[in-house]
Amino acid sequence: MNDATASTGDAHANSPEHARLAEDAGKERGWRRWGPYVSERQWGTVREDYSADGDAWAHLTHDMARSRAYRWGEDGIGGVCDRDQRLCLALALWNGRDPFLKERLFGLANAEGNHGEDVKELYWYLDSTPTHSYLRMLYKYPQAAFPYAQLVEENRRRGLAEPEFEIVDTGVFDDGRYFDVVIEYAKAGKADLLMRVTAYNRGPEAADLHLLPQLWFRNVWSWNPQTERPGLCIADDGAIAVRHAKLPPHRLYCDGSPRLLFCDNDTNAARLYGAPAQGYPKDAFHDHVAGGRDDAVNPAQTGTKAAAHYCARVPPGGALCLRLRLAPDAHPAPFDDFEAVFATRRDEADRFYAVVQAGVADADARLVQRQAYAGLLWSKQFYYFDVGEWLDGDPGQPPPPRERRRGRNHEWRHLNNADIISMPDKWEYPWYAAWDLGFHCVALAHVDPDFAKRQLLLLGRVWYLHPNGQLPAYEWNFSDVNPPIHAWATWRVYEIDRQANGGRGDLGFLERVCHKLMLNFTWWVNRKDADGRNIFQGGFLGLDNIGVFDRSRPVPGGGSVGQSDATAWMAMYSLNLMRIALELSLYNPAYQDIATKFFEHFLHIAEAMTNMGESGAGLWDAEDQFFYDMLSPCNGPPTPLKIRSMVGLIPLFAVEILEPDLLEKLPDFALRLGWLSKYVPRLAALVSHGDTPGVGRRRLLALLRPEPLKAVLRRMLDESEFLSDHGVRALSRVHFAQPYTFRQDGQDLTVRYVPAESDSRMFGGNSNWRGPVWMPVNFLIIESLRRFHDYYGDSEMVECPTGSGRFLTLDRVAEELALRLARIFRRGLDGRRPLFGDAGGLLGDPYFADDPLFFEYFDGDTGRGVGASHQTGWTGLIAVLLSSVSASSNPHETESQ
Repeated sequence: MNDATASTGDAHANSPEHARLAEDAGKERGWRRWGPYVSERQWGTVREDYSADGDAWAHLTHDMARSRAYRWGEDGIGGVCDRDQRLCLALALWNGRDPFLKERLFGLANAEGNHGEDVKELYWYLDSTPTHSYLRMLYKYPQAAFPYAQLVEENRRRGLAEPEFEIVDTGVFDDGRYFDVVIEYAKAGKADLLMRVTAYNRGPEAADLHLLPQLWFRNVWSWNPQTERPGLCIADDGAIAVRHAKLPPHRLYCDGSPRLLFCDNDTNAARLYGAPAQGYPKDAFHDHVAGGRDDAVNPAQTGTKAAAHYCARVPPGGALCLRLRLAPDAHPAPFDDFEAVFATRRDEADRFYAVVQAGVADADARLVQRQAYAGLLWSKQFYYFDVGEWLDGDPGQPPPPRERRRGRNHEWRHLNNADIISMPDKWEYPWYAAWDLGFHCVALAHVDPDFAKRQLLLLGRVWYLHPNGQLPAYEWNFSDVNPPIHAWATWRVYEIDRQANGGRGDLGFLERVCHKLMLNFTWWVNRKDADGRNIFQGGFLGLDNIGVFDRSRPVPGGGSVGQSDATAWMAMYSLNLMRIALELSLYNPAYQDIATKFFEHFLHIAEAMTNMGESGAGLWDAEDQFFYDMLSPCNGPPTPLKIRSMVGLIPLFAVEILEPDLLEKLPDFALRLGWLSKYVPRLAALVSHGDTPGVGRRRLLALLRPEPLKAVLRRMLDESEFLSDHGVRALSRVHFAQPYTFRQDGQDLTVRYVPAESDSRMFGGNSNWRGPVWMPVNFLIIESLRRFHDYYGDSEMVECPTGSGRFLTLDRVAEELALRLARIFRRGLDGRRPLFGDAGGLLGDPYFADDPLFFEYFDGDTGRGVGASHQTGWTGLIAVLLSSVSASSNPHETESQ
């Protein structure tokens, strides 16, 4: 079988952007070589932490970031770079009032925010094509002094029960006294990048503004004395010339007559450590522009960091516009075709999305969907982290503290990442997470299946995957455990890609991922089934504060917790790998043995999860008709933890259908099914059968048979429990009036429903699964309901909402949930988008209302966005749902109204 290939195919060769994707098939150094790969935050990350105690936030703060050279990456506002991040281009600003230049987005460290870390800026990713031939983002910059101290002090003062103090609450945006700064890029060629910045004064008076596009090299010379230092200088045609041993001789052309400033991307040791002043360090532009020091910048006009300094007094309603071109060599007329290139690339972006959005309901839905894709595409980041080098230190620097040798991630010494990776959020989560990435890829596959496939392949590479088979979770703890959705994401991306290619599936991709996931599945079985009973103890699994214990730590008093979610994820994992193996079996019969292995493993998990309740040690509670976690203490009988939460709904995700025509093509697999029916009837009984006229005997594999399925759905669709106006809550609202309390060692441990920000710091300040609506699990619920409907058809109906008297087929229930989720983002009948909540005074601002944000999760009662404000990673799944919602449906007039 061939390696993974591109997947634009004939079906998608409908626009120049589709043609570029086809040209770039399987490459990272073509049209996608340059992109928005600069992080929004490099400070406060594990990579940059060289402390003894592992307090990454304190080791490199926002204040220190402007003066200290980074080791592993760069950050900037609206930044772009090459795929190896050798050369970066981003924007800095100054309003004449701030104490320093704004080079990077400001936010609170984990200990400063009353709900953990939180970016305190207003910015939007408005548009992007998959090859980044066109990019557009918006940043709102106050004309008053940026309220850094006020944001820190007020949020630090507030407690868990109080709302976060946001930048709009400070009043700096009142009366439109801000600049809308639009940052755009258009590619004239693969390595010919045009940049346009337009700053609009939305206020009633003229205001000063300084714009400083900055060009700089990532610092690679401070860590190894043998590394050659690159250079920037003024060329004979007035451009900034680029000299780098591994880059072509680029030039940055700056339209107009800005002053060109130079310094070095080196640490200011004098400011940070009291060392003697030396050279022109990375914060020299702050001292020059905001501090008024002409001697702060290099008079020789050379260095490793440069800026073009533009300044103007912008009238009310007026704008300041500047143009730059980063060309791969000298250009005789860099701005003659500038506007034409931008117009062409913007038109091509429109043509690309016209294909992608064919059939999407209306203009508002298309706006939300296009910005969701823009957020996903802007949130790619160059991620560099060699754990071995990080632990050992660099030859040009002091050795790291000895404590690191047995500290964070020391068992991941093999991990060496230097790739473009889809991030959950480039400020709050500027590091990949294994299960987040799977969701990203399913959404990205609809616009760039080639990139989605390469992302899924990445985590299985030997420099990512642990030798024991574990996938790296995230940099704060690579050994933590994320839900195993990689196989589901692989199959979904394969299906999306196959459909785009007229039915031609990329079997090489499927096979390569399958081999790696078999290793990972074995790791799960060996490490997370403590008693060998097919009841799993996954630990954290992304569900932070949903239970009474911190699931990443040992159970207080000893014992273990058999997790409903962990066990259900493993049942789903088995079915996903079975389905992949069956597909591969059509081309290589040897995979039938592998498919059989995962089929039987699913049956053993299903038996353990659904039948053990009779012995009092299972996860299905026959009285409550719901799945619960089961505490097995060292001494004493097992005890169900009767919290009605998402852990009891995740069993819905394990569902697959075996079609008769597939079984006809796979005789060895079909023979094994017959053997089970004859010799292991208790397992065979877990497979549902149905005869469909004209189709034949179909088989359903699921953890939930019809009656338990209806029982779970009764709770899920009850508006006094899980169902909200904006999707399915993570915790039943019944626990608001009836909190769950577990008494242990004389202490009451209580879980109470809260709709939004967490009331517990059990798993970190910003962690919250106690009530809000989370897009990824809602998406999986919808997919599962549609799959169940594929099997049952219209024969199974459930009341939706529970108690309403309205009975819907399972696909109509899925439609109802999709509409409720869409309601979060769509303009309501009152003209507002629920995700914004009250949003201070900006709701009446005409330059604010049409730009949705894609929050980490949403208030279970109101739909207000909560948590990370740019978590387009998994919240970007709304783009997929908007394509599936029928064109005639209005999200504000659902079935229940």
